[in-house]
Amino acid sequence: MKAVTDTMPYTTDREILKLECDITFVRDSGPGGQHRNRRETGVRLYHRPSGITITATERRSQNQNLEMAFDRLIRRLEDLNKVPKKRIATRPTRSSVKKRLEHKKQLSRKKDTRKKPGVDD
Repeated sequence: MKAVTDTMPYTTDREILKLECDITFVRDSGPGGQHRNRRETGVRLYHRPSGITITATERRSQNQNLEMAFDRLIRRLEDLNKVPKKRIATRPTRSSVKKRLEHKKQLSRKKDTRKKPGVDD
């Protein structure tokens, strides 16, 4: 099996995911009565390529928990597959700030030459 790289996204096809995952059925405590406390209805999925572990223990039925776990895994893999947008620089660069201040000083000197000579000058 090929290793997943940054350029190759994770697959979200359920049939392929069943082959890539280790499925473990677990017994979890908590409310839910006999069906939850005495049966292994909880599901733990381990996705080997990404290293993600998903658990689903909310339902009393093993099949419902399995479906819920695969839905969660698909959502997590889709989030990992998203390519972030390229950042647009919003802060002005140092050179543009320096250029702006130089221009401002130049205009100030130009305006100083327009003044009438005072008594002190």
